[in-house]
Amino acid sequence: MAPKTTRATLALDKAGLRYSLHTYDYDADAPRIGLQAAEALGVPPSRVLKTLMAAVDGRTVCLLVASDKEVSMKRVAAAFGGKAAAMLKPADAERLTGYHVGGISPLGQKRPFPTAIDAGSLTASTDEIHVNGGGRGLQICLTEADLVAALSAKVVALV
Repeated sequence: MAPKTTRATLALDKAGLRYSLHTYDYDADAPRIGLQAAEALGVPPSRVLKTLMAAVDGRTVCLLVASDKEVSMKRVAAAFGGKAAAMLKPADAERLTGYHVGGISPLGQKRPFPTAIDAGSLTASTDEIHVNGGGRGLQICLTEADLVAALSAKVVALV
């Protein structure tokens, strides 16, 4: 089971933001980790954001999108003012974030990367949303507004 204190929870504590932790049995063989997390937690897939690491014109960026959606690389590039976007290889994502695939949190990464949240994956600033807590089988639930603020994220169409 995932630890209860991670760099992600420490980042939220430091920012003074309220959140709750939710653990579940992580399935490394699940075809789509975000969907498996939503099912295990009993929440709609649209309320669990998956963390994706990509590169836009060679610059690393962090993307958050509902676990039941797929990003458009064309929109990702446009969101960061670039020409081309591509997903990072898992080993590169792990090295850059300091987290393991399946446990990559947008919060508390080794260093902050420009972050975008898909506008269509958010509903209302006071609604709660889940993101990875920095460990396999650990999700953080917080308000959409607090997530955007904690990440200094831009909210744009990514799908």
